[in-house]
Amino acid sequence: MELLTGEPLALDLVNTRSRDHDVLDRAADFDDWLARQSGRLTLPDAPFPAGDLAAVRRLRGHVEAAVDAARQAVPAPPDSIAAINEALRLSPPYPRLEARGVVFASVARRDGTGVSRLLTQLAEAAVELLTDPNVGKVRSCEAPDCRMLFLPAHPRRRWCSPTLCGNRIRVARYYQRHKLDHSQI
Repeated sequence: MELLTGEPLALDLVNTRSRDHDVLDRAADFDDWLARQSGRLTLPDAPFPAGDLAAVRRLRGHVEAAVDAARQAVPAPPDSIAAINEALRLSPPYPRLEARGVVFASVARRDGTGVSRLLTQLAEAAVELLTDPNVGKVRSCEAPDCRMLFLPAHPRRRWCSPTLCGNRIRVARYYQRHKLDHSQI
């Protein structure tokens, strides 16, 4: 399965479930997704425990519900807001002073388990997206059977990925046009 990544992190989380595959069904698939997010997340030290996937799955559901509400300009479900806020409290960042030779630096740290730190970071990404004035511009891919969401950089963007769904749609249209041309001969 091709993973759609590179959207705002909260959308990448929602997009871990496609029409026919859920990255959160197997820890190995989720570890692959985490590796793709390594520049945006502080990753757990060890492979992600399969037993903790349920907590990520629950948070994903609440983030998706809140994003859907924002897209439709309706109030978000209160339980989704509460769940995101609860995840934010699991492992809040705090500054830590470090000495690097004769220079001091402030470094953000988090306490808690790898899972709690990850859930908090994902909840922070949801807050960032949900409070962005552009959240109302989040769109669903127009390809049949695709459920991916994206935040278009260009207003004419119609597909989650021009190389995935975009090519599939263009090839189908080409086939239909040529099939009709040949049937008229």
